[in-house]
Amino acid sequence: MTTVAAGARMSHNDSNFRFEVATMTAPLLFALAGTRDLGTAVAARLGTGLADHEERPFEDGEFKIRPLQSVRNRRVFVLASLYGDPQLGVNDKLMRLLMFAGALRDASAHEINLVLPYLAYARKDRRTKPRDPVSLRYLATMLESVGTDRVVTLEVHNPAAYQNAFRCVTEHLEAAAVQVPALASRLDGAGAIAVVSPDTGGYKRAQDFRRRLERRLGRAIDTAFVEKLRSGGELFHGRLVGRVTDATVLIVDDLIVTGRTLIHAARVCRAAGARTVMAVAAHGVFHSAANEHLADPALDRIVICNGVTPWRIDNPAVKAKLEILDIAPFLAAVIAAIDRGESLTERLSG
Repeated sequence: MTTVAAGARMSHNDSNFRFEVATMTAPLLFALAGTRDLGTAVAARLGTGLADHEERPFEDGEFKIRPLQSVRNRRVFVLASLYGDPQLGVNDKLMRLLMFAGALRDASAHEINLVLPYLAYARKDRRTKPRDPVSLRYLATMLESVGTDRVVTLEVHNPAAYQNAFRCVTEHLEAAAVQVPALASRLDGAGAIAVVSPDTGGYKRAQDFRRRLERRLGRAIDTAFVEKLRSGGELFHGRLVGRVTDATVLIVDDLIVTGRTLIHAARVCRAAGARTVMAVAAHGVFHSAANEHLADPALDRIVICNGVTPWRIDNPAVKAKLEILDIAPFLAAVIAAIDRGESLTERLSG
């Protein structure tokens, strides 16, 4: 890893994020299996390389994972996006993360920061039926039990539940900090714009996105939401609340799985006179059924971030709609700010 002499400063620039590294010894950055490409890009933004580690599988399905260089008294960042991919399931990735964090603590790391762009089990944050698990709280307990000092994640389903589940330091990053700058230039001359939540539960997220976009464009933007009810596993949609007539509509959500809710919202907006409909989500988790649902012509474009790789999408009609935003500069800026003890709110709120 790069060592910086006392008082030396390394500056890096990006169109949306600027950061400087000014530490006696730069922090170590590890990227676990399934997140290596993103980790390499983040490390390059920080002007360094990834720290070496070993992930060794055994014939019976168990594995060994360890750092291959000293972490004693070092601030460590571990990048791992907890979603299932063709090589490793979500539980495999979670188990490796737990083992690695424990190994870092046993090796006398000074501070362990887990950067988890997609946080598994975060959607199950409360009991909705008798004896339901509160999976997010159990996940927090496991991560803390191996010595985690801080958890950083991107756009969880319920930020308040996420923050309350953990006792260690938590940082919740809003995907709008990446999405709004990327979309603003193409929307500047787009005429009327409306930000829509596909359900009432996401209305605050849509409002926050609208406020950022208004500041960026310097003009008023409408908001709306689609009523949604779920009963006995069936999904019911009601009326659109708000105005989208002759507008470019941005349907904002935290993630897309099957795309059913999104397409319902897109159809309602089209019926209400929307000119163009675009989906904007942090995570394209994408069940295989999304290949059918998202091909619907009611939806023109799908904008996601690269914290999750959309490997299940194989329908050319859906692939043609996908636009994937790079979060590496954003994560690098966050890591640099944490390393310097700076406020993330002031630097990255947008």
